[in-house]
Amino acid sequence: MCNKCNDLIRTIHSENHHFGWDNSIEPVHRIKPGTTLEFQCLDSSGGQLNKHSNLSDLTDLDFSLINPVTGPIYVDGAKPGDLLKVTVHEFKASGFGWTANIPGFGLLSDQFKEPVLNIWDYDANKPTTSAFGKFANVPLKPFAGTMGVAPAELGLHSVVPPRRVGGNLDIRDLSAGTTLYLPIEVEGALFSVGDTHAAQGDGEVCGTAIESPMDVVLEFDVVNNKSITSPFFTTPGPVTRHLDGKGYQVTTGIGTDMFEGARNALMQMVDLLSHQHNMPPEQAYMLCSVCGDLRISEIVDAPNWVVSFYFPNIVFE
Repeated sequence: MCNKCNDLIRTIHSENHHFGWDNSIEPVHRIKPGTTLEFQCLDSSGGQLNKHSNLSDLTDLDFSLINPVTGPIYVDGAKPGDLLKVTVHEFKASGFGWTANIPGFGLLSDQFKEPVLNIWDYDANKPTTSAFGKFANVPLKPFAGTMGVAPAELGLHSVVPPRRVGGNLDIRDLSAGTTLYLPIEVEGALFSVGDTHAAQGDGEVCGTAIESPMDVVLEFDVVNNKSITSPFFTTPGPVTRHLDGKGYQVTTGIGTDMFEGARNALMQMVDLLSHQHNMPPEQAYMLCSVCGDLRISEIVDAPNWVVSFYFPNIVFE
């Protein structure tokens, strides 16, 4: 918990959002280093999906409104060659989320071609777990999927791919207590944040996590004259204990192509969960996306590499 979060701090409201990275976007607020702000973040659908949404709402999504980020914020004294230090203090959850299989998107998009939508409900005041239908109960770990600064290149750049200046990193360990360092490429840094999640597995394999609007409390500082080539972060302690309690089932993909290895490990896990729990494969696929982890287990014994998929038993307790 942030001991600053009960203080009166400025809120950057969700209407101050934009789509894509562009260093010509005017900042919505200017701050001094050491300032703490609260950001209202829309979910990755841009508010098109809500707790009453159904499958037709998913199929009617306007993809030009996907992945909005709140900001940008100008930080006084931030200049190219410096680092922006972002301390993540708190997430204020909404209690609602969604996960979807969106045709054409995800690691197994060639196999799961039909749209599927799951609506999640959880306690906004104590976001610890959320039920996945009748099948599972998923431990939650709120984080922001997208945190980044404007790139030096002129023009509009999509939010969807991650970049050397941050952006859509989708690292589930960027949760409360972490500190993220971003390389600055333009004056003022021009920081924005969005794509908040209630939970996600490493890999976000179906393309969506538990997409959930949230307010995020962040503190900003500038580290002068210390350049890095891509984002770097530190954590305050263990990163997976919310899932570790009952152990894991692990499948593997082995071969010369690491991407195919990841697909093979995931396909085996989807099949395993489907048979073990009488679960439709598309449901197992989405469940893997919100709480299963892809890991590189071996990358030195050429010509074959090992990718593993870890699925936590605790969700079925």
